[in-house]
Amino acid sequence: ALLKIMEGTVASVPPQGGRKHPQQEFLQVDTTNILFICGGAFAGLEKIISARGQGTSVGFGAKVQDPDDRRTGEIFRQVEPDDLLRFGLIPEFIGRLPVIATLDDLDEKALVKILTEPKNAFVKQYMRLFEMENVGLTFTDDALNAVARKAIQRKTGARGLRSILESILLETMYELPTYDGVEEVVVNAEVVEGRAQPLIIYAERRDKGGAA
Repeated sequence: ALLKIMEGTVASVPPQGGRKHPQQEFLQVDTTNILFICGGAFAGLEKIISARGQGTSVGFGAKVQDPDDRRTGEIFRQVEPDDLLRFGLIPEFIGRLPVIATLDDLDEKALVKILTEPKNAFVKQYMRLFEMENVGLTFTDDALNAVARKAIQRKTGARGLRSILESILLETMYELPTYDGVEEVVVNAEVVEGRAQPLIIYAERRDKGGAA
């Protein structure tokens, strides 16, 4: 069905969606002039591409680069239709998508922006959770950079940011309601790297110029 829609046809589309309204009139949509853009992570495709590339390096002076030494975006730039076939896509589907574009891996700076700048950025979400306990949450700049580096090392990209933050803050979030007088929780790079616990600042001690 998807192949027919992509090559151009008149499709019947229910205006209300689903099958709960069988008596509804369908809308007729001509897909002839619709541009289809298909995207995805294609996890595992880089291994197929790397395996093909290794077979082309022969001779005593040939240098075969370990796939782990290359970033995924760099490997994807070498993708060919045969790689997609081995990945599991059918030839008819590949033939209807003649243009293949790849995206580079997100660098540390881009990941920090994802952490902090969008309306529903992960850091902002956790700040709101702490605000429900009347507690402020602060990430130092080096902490944000450390989170981004860890995501790059794990090769999880932006999708892995939440799990990293969760592992850092889960215990503190669980114990926070049992503490009295907590005003702020501060996370620095040492916390992200697992070498320290989040810094908990109490209101009374702040007044006295101290922190816990």
